[in-house]
Amino acid sequence: MQISEYPEHEKKSPRRPLDILRHPTVRSALALAWVESKPGLTGGHEEGGFIVVDGEDKLSVQRWQAGEGNQIRVPEHLGCEADGLPVVATFHTHPNTGPDYLQEPGETDKRGVRDDAELKGSQYVGEFVVAHETVYLITPSGTVRELDGRSELLG
Repeated sequence: MQISEYPEHEKKSPRRPLDILRHPTVRSALALAWVESKPGLTGGHEEGGFIVVDGEDKLSVQRWQAGEGNQIRVPEHLGCEADGLPVVATFHTHPNTGPDYLQEPGETDKRGVRDDAELKGSQYVGEFVVAHETVYLITPSGTVRELDGRSELLG
């Protein structure tokens, strides 16, 4: 697998998570993923995807196959790339709002990001978790930050 060369300016200053979330293409895609995950007390399923950057420095979203309940399978992403494009972030939803489900990222979520050797690219900022009230960021080291309200960030 060939790994793309990153533009020199991106090696020095990776994107900031909030700037990625505020990008119109990303914002629309995550808002759609939230709706398609059917949030509520029952019947929801996780949706997710890769946020990638192309050779012209444009962000786009590659959606994953829909999950089941509170699980989702992450497709192959060798060298922190998806379809040959650098992954700058990943995301998934936490649509189940019933008492048996966590809205914030759980230990499995944190380990999944922290322990994934293929999510260590120079541009990767972490995984966004879109929940009912809040959007969280799991950093590559596995720590969690609350970024802002879902409605404020995604509309």
